[in-house]
Amino acid sequence: MPRRLLRPLSPVVEQRSIHLADKLVSYTLKRSSKRSSIGLQINDRGLTVSVPMRASERWLHSVLQEKAGWVVNTLETWQSRIVPVQHWGDGESFLFRGETFILRVIQAATKSPPRLTSTELFLQVSDSGNQTLIKKMVLLWYKQEAMRVFEECVEHFSPLMGVSPSEIKLTSARTQWGSCTVQGVIRLNWKLVTMPLHLIDYVVVHELAHLKEMNHSAAFWRVVESVCPDYPGIRKELHKWNPDVEGGL
Repeated sequence: MPRRLLRPLSPVVEQRSIHLADKLVSYTLKRSSKRSSIGLQINDRGLTVSVPMRASERWLHSVLQEKAGWVVNTLETWQSRIVPVQHWGDGESFLFRGETFILRVIQAATKSPPRLTSTELFLQVSDSGNQTLIKKMVLLWYKQEAMRVFEECVEHFSPLMGVSPSEIKLTSARTQWGSCTVQGVIRLNWKLVTMPLHLIDYVVVHELAHLKEMNHSAAFWRVVESVCPDYPGIRKELHKWNPDVEGGL
């Protein structure tokens, strides 16, 4: 009896690329005998396409082209959230209130407060080669400046909105820019101080509005709009920033 030739199995996991919406997109293809449909997932690792074990190339190509716009837009959104690793040393750049400054590290036996000019931050340290020490000092400066900026914003907007928080606290939350408790305590992410002032203003206004409306109802957004009429566009801009930037800072 002649021996039947078996069709070679396709690799379970492959790295591929395809042109979608005029862009070359790399993706991971995963085959599974448990799947009956094609699924697309995008995260910080890129695009993953899960398909049935015997899925045809025509079917795969059809689904990817159908979802081309969504794939490209979602990948770009994820890529915009990737925060480059921040290095701490003389000549390195960093963000403050939405602008780029240059760090100037000076080795000195005596300490003095950090000094900010229009383009540079001067920092005196005992060991100019110790990035851990430099980072610690810069983050402390960031937090002090954050509290100062937040207090100024609250002082400006509170009378306009007819509210007064019981306390302002800093937070290092990885998933949100601010919060407000029923006791009137407003917590603001100190990393906001790296962002443009109009974004900081919006987050402060958002949390102050919760002192009137502890929800996100239409009434809440009317309170926000009363002092921040262009808030819809600012909200979209804010979504491009990622609270989880500890690795970058």
